[in-house]
Amino acid sequence: MGEAFAWGLVAGGSLVLGALIALRFRISEELLGLVMAFGSGVLISAVAYELVGEAFDTASGGGGVAAGLFAGALTFFFGDMYIEQMGGANRKSSGGEQASGSALAIVLGTVLDGIPESAVIGLSLVGGGGVSAAVIVAVFVSNLPEAIAGTTGLSQAGWPRRRILGMWTLVMLVSGLSALAGFGLLDDASPNVIAFVLSFAGGALLTMLADTMMPEAFKHGGKLVGLATTLGFALAFAISSLE
Repeated sequence: MGEAFAWGLVAGGSLVLGALIALRFRISEELLGLVMAFGSGVLISAVAYELVGEAFDTASGGGGVAAGLFAGALTFFFGDMYIEQMGGANRKSSGGEQASGSALAIVLGTVLDGIPESAVIGLSLVGGGGVSAAVIVAVFVSNLPEAIAGTTGLSQAGWPRRRILGMWTLVMLVSGLSALAGFGLLDDASPNVIAFVLSFAGGALLTMLADTMMPEAFKHGGKLVGLATTLGFALAFAISSLE
């Protein structure tokens, strides 16, 4: 269980790293959009091969995978809608629009984005296998642009440095706990339950990508985001194939 928590912290640590980068350097919006697109491609690959594909193999087919996929998508959709009503709609923006939202909504929205990713890290350890390198890379890389964009926007909105770093540190700890929960709660679960949870996380991640990350990536990166997304997908696929 300690291994799951540690790997969750490692993956979530890129949030703090991204915040430090944003506070120390000025990142152009175009570069930020391309990095975000690259991270999106990595996550899409992880969803396809490490989550939904693995869920299908684990459950030997069946409707549980489809049920989990749509359950995850709907859960994130309604959760994100609630966060938006609270004022956290612009939590990934780098333009300072967070000023109109509440601090609680921004924190809750960031946690909502990160929980499915981190839980998958713990799930990859279920059954005695080693942690999936592809999942770790996917979560780590996708967290970087999110933290850079969010930190840039929060800084422009007037948040002090200590408060920003405190928020990302909190989310990093939640990431570790989510990975721990993903392992601890499902260590003895049946294959069908594990398959449902894997596909649930996949549905939540795909919805998050389409609703938040990819629109921001295209907004800042323009036409080149397609190439950056494909590059991220190819890298994650190569890592997954070598495991």
